[in-house]
Amino acid sequence: MTKAQGGFRGWTAGRKGVLSRLRFTSLRLRLVVVFGLVALTAAVSASGIAYWLNREAVLTRAQDAALRDFKQEMQNRASALPVHPTQDELQRTAGQMAGSSQRFSVLLVGQDAAGRTVYGTSGGLSGFALEDVPLSLRAAVDKRQPVGDGNKSAYHLYWQRIVEHGTPYLVAGTKVIGGGPTGYMLKSLEPEAKDLNSLAWSLGIATGLALIGSALLAQAAATTVLKPVHRLGVAARRLGEGRLDTRLRVSGTDELADLSRTFNNAAEALEKRVADMAARDEASRRFVADMSHELRTPLTAITAVTEVLEEELDSEAGSMDPMIEPAVRLVVSETRRLNDLVENLMEVTRFDAGTARLVLDDVDLADQITACIDARAWLDAVELDAERGIHARLDPRRLDVILANLIGNALKHGGSPVRVSVRVAGEEGSQIVIAVRDHGPGIPEDVLPHVFDRFYKASASRPRSEGSGLGLSIALENAHIHGGEITAANSADGGAVFTLRLPRDAAKLTEPADETGPAAGAGAGAGEGDRDGSGGRGDDKGKA
Repeated sequence: MTKAQGGFRGWTAGRKGVLSRLRFTSLRLRLVVVFGLVALTAAVSASGIAYWLNREAVLTRAQDAALRDFKQEMQNRASALPVHPTQDELQRTAGQMAGSSQRFSVLLVGQDAAGRTVYGTSGGLSGFALEDVPLSLRAAVDKRQPVGDGNKSAYHLYWQRIVEHGTPYLVAGTKVIGGGPTGYMLKSLEPEAKDLNSLAWSLGIATGLALIGSALLAQAAATTVLKPVHRLGVAARRLGEGRLDTRLRVSGTDELADLSRTFNNAAEALEKRVADMAARDEASRRFVADMSHELRTPLTAITAVTEVLEEELDSEAGSMDPMIEPAVRLVVSETRRLNDLVENLMEVTRFDAGTARLVLDDVDLADQITACIDARAWLDAVELDAERGIHARLDPRRLDVILANLIGNALKHGGSPVRVSVRVAGEEGSQIVIAVRDHGPGIPEDVLPHVFDRFYKASASRPRSEGSGLGLSIALENAHIHGGEITAANSADGGAVFTLRLPRDAAKLTEPADETGPAAGAGAGAGEGDRDGSGGRGDDKGKA
């Protein structure tokens, strides 16, 4: 990878990190957005109100001044004209009226003595003409109002704002009271519009600054508020990872400080509870281990005696009293079962204590399975579908324990024939899959989730069974220590299927020195005529 590619990937990773912290579900981002929206709403509302008030004030002031001057000029100059003025008189008077301080254009409309309509204009603003006056305004100016107590004048001053070519104007008109010309005024409002545009830009800039300031304030507030929350999240993650001594620094008397104190109290109680449970669990494991070791010495002596009794039973002399022969056989059977149970308990304590290790070797799976079946005299009852030459680096003894439990379980509680198949799976053949299938009635659906549980009994009415109830759990632990897994299911064609998945090259660990004796667990029992080869499934399926 080139330096440029590495830099680009680093930039991409950093950008993704920033985006992940600013995701739309982030409380920090939501606080900033809410603050921004509130500030934007307040700023826009304030700016809008300020602009509207200033606009009305500016326009009203300019409008009132122009209308007042126009009305004054109409009273002083236009009313001095004759009833039938000439065009020159109108023109001269319009020019005089336009000389007002408001600088507006004037149009005077009258009738001369011959009854013709004559016009006089100040000539400003590209020639103010009658066509520039809206029809509605002309109609309102020419309309005669009834004179009464509430209205002392027949004609009034009317005005209207218009926009021509993007420039705003004020247009007003009125008639001379008592007869005379009609006057119209046109004043440009462009200076006021420029002032209002400047005001709008100023308010817009103020709104933007307010938005930026609110975002900075929101960021500061979010940092202040969320920093304790972030510390609480980090502490919770550390607590979830098993670091039970995690505590938060408490400062202040606010709600976040109360939350930190509550977290510390909960963490302290959890640490104490876990410590108590760990101590009890350790004491329980030590008790089981000590009990198993203590039982081995008397069991060794008892086993020797039962072997002598068994030889006596199998001898041709027949010297044993027929009355006690059933009792002797029961003692021999139960002694074997007790011996298997002690071996299983010792194996379980090794797994619980974490002292179980692998002793790896290169294994031909077909040869290993054949040896397991042959050692237990199962050749006539088991069909093997495995090609020779499939090798894996596994622990042969633990693989034998797994196979003995699964095959023995199928023989005892399934239906013949039992079929064992081996295949290679995974990428580049990195995994081996061993399936053990029987042709029995299968496993009840309510039992399937518990077949690997220790001492699980499918039926509460059968507390005693031939197996110890530990075989399948030991097989599963042996699969786990290889980095594999065992699953149980029912075949669509009937019968149960146990599937073992193991890596072809297990992790290299060292087997503890105290496990160099006979094969532990269910494998030992299975090697002696399948007394416990079924593991826990004999109890799990609830069969005799």
